[in-house]
Amino acid sequence: MSADLAISPEKSYALVNFKPLTGDPEQSSFDTIIIENGRISAIGKAEDIAGDHQGTDSLKKVDIGGLTLSPGFIDLQLNGCGGVLFNSDISTNTLDIMHETNLRSGCTAFLPTLITSSDEDIRQAVKVTREYMARHPDRVPGIHLEGPYLNPQRKGIHDQDFIRTPSCAMIDFFCDNADVIAMVTLAPEVCPEGTIEKLSKAGIIVSIGHTNATCEQAKAAEQAGATFATHLHNAMSPLGSREPGVVGAVFDSHALGAGIIADGLHLSWENLRIAHRLMQDRLVLVTDATTPAGTDMETFVFAGQTIYHKDGKCSNADGTLAGSVLTMIAAVANSVRAGIEPQAVIRMATVNAAKAIHVESQMGSIAVGQFANLAIFDDNFTLLGTVSGGELKLQK
Repeated sequence: MSADLAISPEKSYALVNFKPLTGDPEQSSFDTIIIENGRISAIGKAEDIAGDHQGTDSLKKVDIGGLTLSPGFIDLQLNGCGGVLFNSDISTNTLDIMHETNLRSGCTAFLPTLITSSDEDIRQAVKVTREYMARHPDRVPGIHLEGPYLNPQRKGIHDQDFIRTPSCAMIDFFCDNADVIAMVTLAPEVCPEGTIEKLSKAGIIVSIGHTNATCEQAKAAEQAGATFATHLHNAMSPLGSREPGVVGAVFDSHALGAGIIADGLHLSWENLRIAHRLMQDRLVLVTDATTPAGTDMETFVFAGQTIYHKDGKCSNADGTLAGSVLTMIAAVANSVRAGIEPQAVIRMATVNAAKAIHVESQMGSIAVGQFANLAIFDDNFTLLGTVSGGELKLQK
């Protein structure tokens, strides 16, 4: 689709004539959103806003045509998309391409995800992300380091040659860069005692993943400061009758959050519904998307292996899943069609993610003071526009 209307983030304007789907059924009714300098400056009824804010009558009004409007989606696990992969090209150009591709699926903020790699690549990824965050804080609230401190028994597509135990020097580096490193996925059973405590006390979200931990070990990790689990059900010890594993520990917790890949390939729809029924707002939609997402590419290289993209599935020659081609709007639509109530699904794609990484004051809701990050779609969840840091792109 071609963009019929675009407004730069420097412009002030009002959005009108939309159906709000905010994720908060108790939020007061509103029919107008005013955007100034890349942020939401007012929401409410048009007549009330006009009385409270001088000069609103002269603002350009953008008619959304009765479409649904929600907070922009937030993806906490994005390896790549649009033909690029962060692991393969650690650059701000890659992040730009990922962002532009994301906008076609309503995703306005994401954690670029670097999977298991060398210390040199980790340092470079942190440097690049820091540069990008300085320019675009509305797009990237940090980086997600998925590995390299994983259990080889649950490595999935990750490169065995780079999986290792953490060094004191790198853990110190992580802590020194906690303002950029939003999340670290690790297997608690392979990390020295004190690793999780140190990372969490520095302000990094520790996520349990690619792990063969017992339920007891996972609960100990939670006590040490872990607050999240990476792609629930995938690359982790499963729920068993006598050994509940990591899945059981997550379900039994009252605090652990988890990402989940709602593509019908990484887990069944029954497991999606069960997870949501048990976890509610601790559950977060993620894509775990890779290079072909948003393209028609049939092969690509990931973790040193040739990956085949066919029928919506990404896997290597032996059938091991290698991320996905899922988009956030598809994850939302899939979850609604699986039977989860739409307001709850929107929370899974927005504010739940923001809360998981402690940025809910900046994004994830339609609220005054937040970045103007919004998704616009029809009743069939066809994405028709976005507002990204105040920049409106409306398509028809």
